[in-house]
Amino acid sequence: MTNIGNMYGPNFTFLGIPACDLDKPETYKGADIIIVGAPIDSGTSHRSGAKFGPQAIRMGDYLPHDGERPHLALRIDGLKDLKVFDAGDLLMPPGDLVDSLEVLKAATEKISRAGAIAVVLGGDHSIASADVAGIAEHRGKGKISMVHFDAHADTGDLQFGALVGHGTPMRRLIENGYVRGDRFLQLGLRGYWPDDATLNWMRDQGMRSYEMTEIHHRGLKAVLDESFATLTDGGDGVFLSVDIDVVDPGMAPGTGTPEPGGMTSRELLEAVRRICLELPVVGIDVVEVSPPFDTADITAILANRVVLEAISAIAKRRSGTKYSPTQNLLDR
Repeated sequence: MTNIGNMYGPNFTFLGIPACDLDKPETYKGADIIIVGAPIDSGTSHRSGAKFGPQAIRMGDYLPHDGERPHLALRIDGLKDLKVFDAGDLLMPPGDLVDSLEVLKAATEKISRAGAIAVVLGGDHSIASADVAGIAEHRGKGKISMVHFDAHADTGDLQFGALVGHGTPMRRLIENGYVRGDRFLQLGLRGYWPDDATLNWMRDQGMRSYEMTEIHHRGLKAVLDESFATLTDGGDGVFLSVDIDVVDPGMAPGTGTPEPGGMTSRELLEAVRRICLELPVVGIDVVEVSPPFDTADITAILANRVVLEAISAIAKRRSGTKYSPTQNLLDR
């Protein structure tokens, strides 16, 4: 698990926060959050490029990389008020997906056992089968609830004959007992996959999947309210997995399998804020950012803001201070 910096470019940390080495516990002693890159896209089924995602997410910001980011609405600075470190990218050989996922699983288990929240920068969505599993190895199988933002269910049985890939991780997590199906919620699904057999399997596991049309008609707030009741019922923590293609490709074109008709970037950021404010989040991944297909870096910038929004909201939750989205900004 050697610290190699960034695999595909200059070595710098997320917005200038301190670096750490997962092989040296003294470098992340007392950490609240540890960011780690999982630069692999061997699990893609369409166009690749997500292995460059961690690098793009780290630098997706127009402000100085000074390790500070005061949040306008929350009136808190998650990068300063929490102990946040960047462990760089894990060594993930592009041609060895299975071994790469084992490296990631070991890393997130180590981060969890150190008492920190792992924030994983992908990479394609195959990494979810490993990063969630690592945390579950520490916290207990079936103890973690899952909230999954995605255009696609990622519950396929096989992908081109393989058990691992970005179309199968959620099935692997449930089949291997890491997450219970009835504590697994998906938001933003749309398009033309999966087939009836896969949807029937999802139903039989007790999964709840909110298709975009349902979210549109019921409203995102109502859907989140309903979701939270399920996520906190008997669970020990919540893992948040964000596939950037949950957002409409007009706002997030830099991804491998774009599907029209998605969320707006504002809706995603507000949902991430609410989840991290109101739920006991124990791990996060942000995946499927593919810089070769991006336009003016808008997808990388959005992914950067998803990470910042989550960190800021976690800091606000731990501060114990109140936040009301309808209160005058200057009175908060």
